[in-house]
Order: sequence, then C-alpha cells, then structure tokens
Amino acid sequence: MADKKNHPPVSLTTGSLLILRSADKGESPLVTQGIFRGYVNLGGDQAMSIEMDGKNSEGQALTRMIPCAAILSLDILTPAKPEEEKKSVDVRPVYFG
Repeated sequence: MADKKNHPPVSLTTGSLLILRSADKGESPLVTQGIFRGYVNLGGDQAMSIEMDGKNSEGQALTRMIPCAAILSLDILTPAKPEEEKKSVDVRPVYFG
C-alpha cells in the first residue's frame, strides 16, 4: 500500500492543464487537452469547462463544455496550486448622520 505522506491528496483546481477523454458518437473517445476553467451548468447537468489550445477565426481561445456524465478519464498534466484564501479584512460599519 502507498505511503500517504509521499502523496498529497488529489484535487482538480482551476487553471490545471489536463487531457480529458469523453464519450463520443464513434467508437473512440473525444480527446480534449487544455486548461480547466471550472464547472458550469449545461442544460440542467453539470459540465466541465476546458479552454483548449486552439483559437477560432477571430483569434479567441476555444472553450469546450463536457458533461460530467460523459467523462471517461482525466489526466492532470500540470496541477494548478489552489488559490490562497483571501485574508479577510477587518471591516467595521460606519454610521453617518
């Protein structure tokens, strides 16, 4: 059994570079490589938003939405570090009057 001290817990963080394989109409899976941008609601189902390496005719990055139920496998190539929790600033109410 693997030593837990050597392996930190795995989590998919926004900004991670990944390769995702998902179900497609044909026999072989659809392969998407890009940067994970988060989860979105797609027709009532949860989907992953992946900013792909390619560009459209206007030079804008292409984004692919993949329903979570269609995901076959996910390889995290370069994990992004979780954003540090923003330190809360001590805000005190001010009354004018």
